[in-house]
Amino acid sequence: MEMLYPETWWGFLLMYLMVFVGGGLLCALAQLLIIKTKLTPARILVIFLLAGIALQTVGAYEPLLNVFHSGVSVPIVGFGAALAKGAITYAQSYGLPGALAGGLIQTAFGIGAAVVMSYIVTLIFSPKCK
Repeated sequence: MEMLYPETWWGFLLMYLMVFVGGGLLCALAQLLIIKTKLTPARILVIFLLAGIALQTVGAYEPLLNVFHSGVSVPIVGFGAALAKGAITYAQSYGLPGALAGGLIQTAFGIGAAVVMSYIVTLIFSPKCK
């Protein structure tokens, strides 16, 4: 995937606007689901994860990524797409074992960074029990 970076200030402004629109649409959709349905935030999180997997599987995630950039790659939808992309890529190379391990291989750095940063935060801050 090749992202073209704009060379003018107007291009940068437009790119940031599209990132904001993409992330804002996802947040608005989640808020609508919370307000209009009885879905819990955890279930909405799973729905968004599965949506990312489905979008990557049918090939619709890359065009969205080219338009909205990190507005769709940073939220949980992007994590689902990364899981699916890894599973698909490694399944083509290694078959069933690759399909099972590919998603974890693709997302291992992000998961590892989240675990390490969480540990560092627990060392710095102490909880206040009531």
